[in-house]
Amino acid sequence: MEIGEAIQSAIESLKAHRLRSALAMLGIIFGVGAVIAMLSIGAGAERQALALIDTMGIRNVIVRAKDPRRDNELQELRKKSLGLAPRDAEAIAGAVPGVETVVQKIVIEPYEVHAIAGRSKAQVFGVSSQLALIVPLALAEGRFLDASDEQTFAQVCVIGDDVRRDLFAFGPALGQPVKVNEHWLMVVGVLAARATAGREIEGMRAADTANVIFVPVTTTARKFSIPPAKSPLDELVVQIKQGAPVQEAAAAMDALLDRLHGGSGDYALLVPEALLEQSRRTQRIFDIVMGCIAGISLLVGGIGIMNIMLATVIERTREIGIRRALGARQRDIRKQFLVEAFSISAAGGLLGIGMGVAIAKGVAYSAGWQTAVTLFSIALAAGVSLAVGLASGLYPAVRAARLDPIEALRYE
Repeated sequence: MEIGEAIQSAIESLKAHRLRSALAMLGIIFGVGAVIAMLSIGAGAERQALALIDTMGIRNVIVRAKDPRRDNELQELRKKSLGLAPRDAEAIAGAVPGVETVVQKIVIEPYEVHAIAGRSKAQVFGVSSQLALIVPLALAEGRFLDASDEQTFAQVCVIGDDVRRDLFAFGPALGQPVKVNEHWLMVVGVLAARATAGREIEGMRAADTANVIFVPVTTTARKFSIPPAKSPLDELVVQIKQGAPVQEAAAAMDALLDRLHGGSGDYALLVPEALLEQSRRTQRIFDIVMGCIAGISLLVGGIGIMNIMLATVIERTREIGIRRALGARQRDIRKQFLVEAFSISAAGGLLGIGMGVAIAKGVAYSAGWQTAVTLFSIALAAGVSLAVGLASGLYPAVRAARLDPIEALRYE
């Protein structure tokens, strides 16, 4: 029997028992669909995590001030530590191996942000000019803050895209005055919108640059009022040199700050690289669980195919006897039934691929998760389904081939 003849025979058999064949395919369909959907969700989550980490900087370590909310606790804390301060930035830059840049950041609490034509509820930050070098901040127009702005305590600012619309609508923004609290600032740059704004990884949210105003950190420290007991700085972003171990540098940084702050614990370290590793570990656990579920579906599908094929062997026992009597060899019979089992799994695999892609798209649309259907996921799911089909059809095919021709001809 030629392969083409075996395929034609298998198709005719499937058409003759449509409902039975469809039921045999269900396990394969659900298994393949689950594999593709699971891998696409995992790939989308990994891409999203990488995009979020990229916005934070994979080689960065973030140090954030932790001030207690109660005044009495804050007063006791200040007896031990002044809080996160410029001296911490200098100590980190001078004492921690592998540090390349330290960026200071101050959070301003704005009670008034307006221009001549509009108002905004923007977030205002005093930042070092090197921030644009260690964190990707795309500019739509103008420039970012520079070293001369810090040296001269310049009253300039860079605004986000939403702030620009609130304050100036569709008019020009560069060179226009913006009042933050009691100080007037001149706009020197407008930031482009960021696609990953507001998303989270392991509880850490990506910064939304659309609704921010960046002011030179020296201008902020000198001209804006900061509560006396508050930390002089709210955040330090420390960039580690290329090739230096980020997490070892973070551990050294933690030990240094613990000594400088008298063990007060008024700061927190966030390491994006460690967050990425944790995200990948979580994703691997998710992949294993979903893979087991998909594997069970494929196993059930394989059992269904084997059951159907055994029933087919019994139904076609007389046909097998006639084929053997006419000169068909055992390998021809094996080939016939293997091709039929392969055809069931192949058809189920194709339908499962469509189901998996549909599930991935549905999850992306309904839940807002990023998904990515890859060629690897399709190839893996299709390959496993075909292997299951062949493995499930092997025993029925061997059993059919070993039937005694004379007994098969007598079978009613």
